[in-house]
Amino acid sequence: MVVPTFLLPKAAAAASSIISRVASLSQLRCMSNVPENSVYGGPKPQNPNNRITLSHLKQKHRRGEPITVVTAYDYPSAVHLDEVGIDVCLVGDSASMVVHGHDTTLPITLDEMLVHCRAVSRGAKRPLLVGDLPFGTYESSPQQAVNTAVRVLKEGGMDAIKLEGGAPSRITAAKAIVEAGIAVMGHVGLTPQAISVLGGFRPQGKNVASAVKVVETALALQEAGCFSVVLECVPAPVAAATTSALRIPTIGIGAGPFCSGQVLVYHDLLGMLQHPHHAKVTPKFCKQYGQVGAAINKALLQYKEEVTSRSFPGAAHTPYKISATDINGFLNELQKMGLDEAASAAAAVAKKTQTDGTLEGVNPAD
Repeated sequence: MVVPTFLLPKAAAAASSIISRVASLSQLRCMSNVPENSVYGGPKPQNPNNRITLSHLKQKHRRGEPITVVTAYDYPSAVHLDEVGIDVCLVGDSASMVVHGHDTTLPITLDEMLVHCRAVSRGAKRPLLVGDLPFGTYESSPQQAVNTAVRVLKEGGMDAIKLEGGAPSRITAAKAIVEAGIAVMGHVGLTPQAISVLGGFRPQGKNVASAVKVVETALALQEAGCFSVVLECVPAPVAAATTSALRIPTIGIGAGPFCSGQVLVYHDLLGMLQHPHHAKVTPKFCKQYGQVGAAINKALLQYKEEVTSRSFPGAAHTPYKISATDINGFLNELQKMGLDEAASAAAAVAKKTQTDGTLEGVNPAD
């Protein structure tokens, strides 16, 4: 192909731009702060073939296979969920209570939720990622709801959003978000964002009117286009009826075994939190699959004791060496600076290391 003469300057500029980009990428790969596979043991790059999608959830639901859901709020917990193959990772507004220490889910902001979402999206490459819409970010209008949901996907890296409740305005919000092209998970029964009108964290569906409302609300959310509905703190017969009435999966939490799947809070199921605040907010329906909190406390106490007794760090955890030649030069420089005590301290440690390879029994302050 012959390039017309008047296009040559543009072609040269384009070529220059490409060369510049290649050079920049080459430089980027050489930067010390860019992880290399040889030194970085984090999660493997995302494989689109292994990613859980709404289609996978529909197939599991059709086959009657339970769906596993766990909350996560940061990169390490997301990696754990990813490694064991949890289906859905929910970045819940429960972070307000278990991470930020509030008594309810109401105080957490959208910006705070987005920080959690981004961290989780970097760690969980397999599960479907669902981000909670925090209180006050979707109730005012369908447009506000859509705008918030868009941010959760674009800025938070989520695949879908979850919103609470079945009031007409929230059904309308769910429908608007779905019509905007965003998958929505509903939430009925105990809706923590509505504790002001519920009178606290109270189970729902315990009388005829309340039980019927749970079913009707779930049906309305299905009609609005939700791909699944969380059922929280309702009696097992109500959960069974709701699950039977719906064509979409139900995800139970404190709703018994007759749902399409189950969700628990990461910290609760691990038995991670020992503080009185968390004992107060840990629900009765939660089963602890570990006593991670006790293990953490034990490890921290041992660390404190070893630092206090100067048994940590020992030689095994002091890996960086300096040669005999360099230590002598270092001592001379310290003496020239008038730092005789510092030179003596360095000399004592170097002598002990060279003699028996340990650091025990040396106190440079003596």
